[in-house]
Amino acid sequence: MQPALERELIVSGVVLLALATLVEVTALVRRRPSFVVTAACFAGATGFFLAAIVGRWVRESQGPFLTLYDILLSNGFSLALLLLLITSLSAPVRATLLVASPLLLMMGIWLLDAPATAVPLPATFDNYWLWAHVVSGKIFLGFCLAATGIAVAMLLRGLIKAPRASYLVPEPERAEQALWALFFIAFICHSFMLVAGSVWAHSAWGKYWSWDPLETWTLVTWLILGGVLHARVAFKKMPAGLGHALVVAAFAVAFLTFFGVPFFSIAPHKGLM
Repeated sequence: MQPALERELIVSGVVLLALATLVEVTALVRRRPSFVVTAACFAGATGFFLAAIVGRWVRESQGPFLTLYDILLSNGFSLALLLLLITSLSAPVRATLLVASPLLLMMGIWLLDAPATAVPLPATFDNYWLWAHVVSGKIFLGFCLAATGIAVAMLLRGLIKAPRASYLVPEPERAEQALWALFFIAFICHSFMLVAGSVWAHSAWGKYWSWDPLETWTLVTWLILGGVLHARVAFKKMPAGLGHALVVAAFAVAFLTFFGVPFFSIAPHKGLM
């Protein structure tokens, strides 16, 4: 696939994400269901991003692992796909789309501005543990984003007067349960990502841990996620709004960890290339 066609596919996906964002905002204002249209936009964006990934993979003979462009492209696909699946299976989770849609749109615009030059994947990097590390990380981010979207929706529900608040989160009790279930699954996936990453690092560099920026901030993120879950269990009378705010804060740190380090570095693991 030529780079020009790859970019056209990405632009098409970004346009659909923009449409999904517009649909979600309009639905909130008019208080009319929009999931079918939003889901169709997410499905289309997933298909366009997948086609771009496959074309780039064939052209470069390696997966989208190393550069900021690769990371944004692969996460645009994985996040859109996971959110589509999660919201299709659980109606209370659909409140997350109001937050997830503009975030994915922002990532898509960022992707269009990122340099598309490929960096060769070292032979020592290419093994099954790399796949386990990367895939578990993407699943973690998808579930964490879904939980965060619900948390933001719940916070907004407390600020917006009825009946718009009722439309935003029509089943707050079920949404609350779904939020913490998703967040817990995200924590489990993050834990596995750390373990798989350590084994992969040993095969790639001969040591399990190097305290490079990404490893350090990934550990910080894991500690924050665990701290939020611990606070949820330990403090039974913790205000719901505080719990929601902690979930949002945890995702903010995770997002900066995933996309901040690659932004300041040629590769995710700075200094190890």
